[in-house]
Amino acid sequence: MSAVNDTKFTHSVFILTGITGQENTHLWISIAFCFVYIISIIGNSFILFIVKTDPSLHEPMYIFLSLLAITDLALSIATIPTTLGIYLFNSREIDLNACFAQLFFIHLIHCTESSLLLLMAFDRLIAICNPLRYASILTLPRVATMGLVFVLRGVALMIPFPLLLKRFQYCRANVLSHSYCLHQAVMQLACSDITVNYIYGIFTTSFTLGLDLLLILLSYVMILKTALSVASHKESLRALNTCVSHICAVLFFYTGEISLTVIYRIRVNSSHLLESLLGYASLLIPPLMNPIIYSLKSKHLRASIIRVFSK
Repeated sequence: MSAVNDTKFTHSVFILTGITGQENTHLWISIAFCFVYIISIIGNSFILFIVKTDPSLHEPMYIFLSLLAITDLALSIATIPTTLGIYLFNSREIDLNACFAQLFFIHLIHCTESSLLLLMAFDRLIAICNPLRYASILTLPRVATMGLVFVLRGVALMIPFPLLLKRFQYCRANVLSHSYCLHQAVMQLACSDITVNYIYGIFTTSFTLGLDLLLILLSYVMILKTALSVASHKESLRALNTCVSHICAVLFFYTGEISLTVIYRIRVNSSHLLESLLGYASLLIPPLMNPIIYSLKSKHLRASIIRVFSK
């Protein structure tokens, strides 16, 4: 269905877009996306396999890593097939209900991943600042409870997104700016007052991504203070080295999220190409890079991987 501006007509589908102006390169883009998709699926699945089969990895740090791998798998599965459908088969239409379901899961997964990165920062904080009580503080039941609480937080905060959007009629242009559905992009196509959606979107972003990032930064301030107070310079570097993988994961995730928030919420003028690239970066880079970074930087995980391949 083509985009129209008739205010008396309500759309029943949205039109997803690829990278506008790059139609001649869509085949090559799809090849790159397929490669990233396959590597992400294999990498995160392999992390889950290694952690599950190696009893020495059944501790909080690697449980959180497994949960992070699950969220990265879910993010890839929720978004990449739709994107590949556009680039490979020119399949651009998406039903309103399917679009609402997709944006709910995308925002829920983003919220959950942010929560996991916060829990992983808390894990590093306890391991470095209070190592003698690490096992007694981060027990497996407590880890499971914290994970469940944060997932429920995400579900409770993201359910209103599709419900708020379903009350609108969409009589403006029905062309979305991405190859997947996002709340901030869909609400701009409504022909009604979107003030409530706009305010709620800012609230959820602040209460999830903003609060989590603030607590992560505070955790690292305490970690840095403790590491610098250690008498041995070598021990300080060893303690900080255990945080490198997590710092990379935080940078990969929050850089894309903050950039998109700035573009949509503060209404910065930007090109469609820049929006598309930032959107794809936030979806593709974390699932692709997290397994690689943790496999390279985690000594115990790397040893387990070597044992598997040596067999």
